[in-house]
Amino acid sequence: MTVHALNELLLVCSLVLLVAVAAVRISSRSGLPSLLLYLGIGIAMGQDGIFDVKFDNAELTQVIGYAALVVILAEGGLGTKWKEVKPALPAAAMLSTVGVGISVGVTASAAHYLVGLDWRQALIIGAVVSSTDAAAVFSVLRRVPLPSRITGVLEAESGFNDAPVVILVVAFSAVGPVEHWYVLVGEIALELAIGAAIGLAVGWLGALGLRHVALPASGLYPIAVMAIAVSAYAAGAMVHGSGFLAVYLAAMILGNSKLPHWPATRGFADGLGWLAQIGMFVLLGLLVTPHDLIDDFWPAVVVGLVLTAVARPLSVFISLAPFRLPRREKALMSWAGLRGAVPIILATIPMVSGIEGSTRVFNIVFVLVVVYTLIQGPTLPWLARALKISDDPSEAADLGIESAPLERLRGHLLSVSIPGKSKMHGVEVAELRLPSGAAVTLVVRDGKSFVPAPSTVLRRGDELLVVATDPVRDAAEARLRAVGEGGKLAGWLGTGGRGRPDSGRASDAPQVKKLAKKLGRGGEGQPGGAQGGAPGSSSGGAPGDTRAHH
Repeated sequence: MTVHALNELLLVCSLVLLVAVAAVRISSRSGLPSLLLYLGIGIAMGQDGIFDVKFDNAELTQVIGYAALVVILAEGGLGTKWKEVKPALPAAAMLSTVGVGISVGVTASAAHYLVGLDWRQALIIGAVVSSTDAAAVFSVLRRVPLPSRITGVLEAESGFNDAPVVILVVAFSAVGPVEHWYVLVGEIALELAIGAAIGLAVGWLGALGLRHVALPASGLYPIAVMAIAVSAYAAGAMVHGSGFLAVYLAAMILGNSKLPHWPATRGFADGLGWLAQIGMFVLLGLLVTPHDLIDDFWPAVVVGLVLTAVARPLSVFISLAPFRLPRREKALMSWAGLRGAVPIILATIPMVSGIEGSTRVFNIVFVLVVVYTLIQGPTLPWLARALKISDDPSEAADLGIESAPLERLRGHLLSVSIPGKSKMHGVEVAELRLPSGAAVTLVVRDGKSFVPAPSTVLRRGDELLVVATDPVRDAAEARLRAVGEGGKLAGWLGTGGRGRPDSGRASDAPQVKKLAKKLGRGGEGQPGGAQGGAPGSSSGGAPGDTRAHH
């Protein structure tokens, strides 16, 4: 490739990315999942499009799609909150196994008897479209507050069901007779077990290493986290386990391990996730030939109708029968089974394997995803409101806490953001009752920073800088989260946990003074300094309330 050709390629890629970023804004206003806009960009660039780019390499598309899917699953796992997913794990596991089996059987029967496909092609389509897409679901539900039990089930299901679906599609696309169902069930169980074990091990070891090894630059932490998550996929796939399940579980453990510089890591992963989605969907749009979709339009509509109106509701209601969930929540979960990138990527597997009729399978899946995303996407928020399923607006929001280690000072800086629903609003600094060895040294309010006094009242939207010594770092964070959830009476209401004042050590108080003084935030000789929030300090009831000034 010449330098001139490289310059042209970089220009085209930059323009595509700029258009795709602008498409996100259109998506947020219209309620449509952004995947449709990215697919549209690819179709406009490809055959029958404006630039008439001819691209038909299904194998390259599959490889790039797998790589993008690994990044997307890693980003999804990093953003998964364990406290929301933990109660939903049994239900999500049932949807990802029993639910997938029901969906495959019903959809394959419709493709065979109603559309006329042979059983192999019908089974491939049934397996391909049985995987849901978290990015598509939450891109249209982000404006609708849902209870954590629903979002937890949908998010965990989308992370878990990719693994069994990939195994089924590969098995159905293999040359030769399809294996008996009980052999497939055994293979799926074994691969899932191996993938889960590797994902948990890699995630735990990676989190342990990142918490105890100080990297020379904060920008290395996001790279290290993503590298650990991707290595879980590689390790799982190399030992014939489910790499997709491994990367999701490893990322979920990393995302819930209170790693240093977490907001920067989360932002880096989010950006990579967007880049992976944009590249993957544009490439899938290039691969499709629009004029070939006309003959497969109505078969795709029929199969999609059975999938949406029969297979998905049956899989939800049957697999969730052991759980006491209201019917309206099950109805919303049935409609929320959006398909996105994964089905289209998986539809390239039979094309690469050379299965007869694989091009038609790809076209049917492509049309099905586009048409029913257009129908389901914009109507999901409306359905949630119609079913009166919304989160309690009075429920306290979780605090945003960023931790930065101070290796030479043997301490930590905790940057705390107080959200609008937090019950920390109205709490005085002294009422936080942080463990000895931790203190609030700075408050940023309305763009202005000041050193708080013990009687300073915290407000929603405030950002706090908390200094904590190594021994009480976890206890200080636990106490902050407890106050955010339960208010000033958190300790008496049983939500104090490790953050009770007696969980610290009195001997750490001089050290936190030293830390604050070195940082130039409060410290000795400054009013309302480092000991402003420490229990038992003489300044706990001192005058100098800053409320009059702020």
